Amino acid sequence: MTFSYPGWGRKAERANSDKNTNEAGTIRPNEQAVLTMIRIWTGAVLALAISLGANGAGGTPSQRPNPSAEGSDIGPVTGLPLPRFVSIKAAEAFARRGPSRSNRIDWVFQRRNMPMQIVAEYGHWRRVVDRDGAGGWMHYAMLSGVRTAIVEVDMLELRARPDPDAPVRAQAELGVVAFVEECADSWCLLEVGGRSGWVPDTTIWGVEPGVDFD
Repeated sequence: MTFSYPGWGRKAERANSDKNTNEAGTIRPNEQAVLTMIRIWTGAVLALAISLGANGAGGTPSQRPNPSAEGSDIGPVTGLPLPRFVSIKAAEAFARRGPSRSNRIDWVFQRRNMPMQIVAEYGHWRRVVDRDGAGGWMHYAMLSGVRTAIVEVDMLELRARPDPDAPVRAQAELGVVAFVEECADSWCLLEVGGRSGWVPDTTIWGVEPGVDFD
């Protein structure tokens, strides 16, 4: 579940393997660790940026991505499809205004395993967005190919088989982050807190609808 704070950022919650279910088998985001994505927008940062720009110190000029890289079907660096989904593997990941460390940090993501979508590539940098469209350029070392997803439907039923009539194993509340084990025939197998089950791929954010993988 995400709460927006105009001008500063959002508060989000992620799965905690030690405490994420109750006795009834409901997976609840309000029982998960609360972490924060902080909007970086301070006078100190602005002053430092102005100082570095005036003195020419602190590294190389800002690099600009090739505009043709965005919106392409194949990434110019990796040769992998664009856009594509990944997840954050670092405990803290910076999203910058441009693809270099000299660019200002716009967002600090402090939610490990959070799904992100890569929309562009430039050298060692990937332009990523979250489910709300927030993001920026992130170093590839902060990202993982492990697939995760955010539950988009409240009290989502995790079923024993990819069938709407299959028994329900557990329920996940809106905003829960789960690992995606596989997807086939418009169903995805999720795992969270030791519980697993199948859900329609239209009920989560972090996978391309209709795409199969294992």
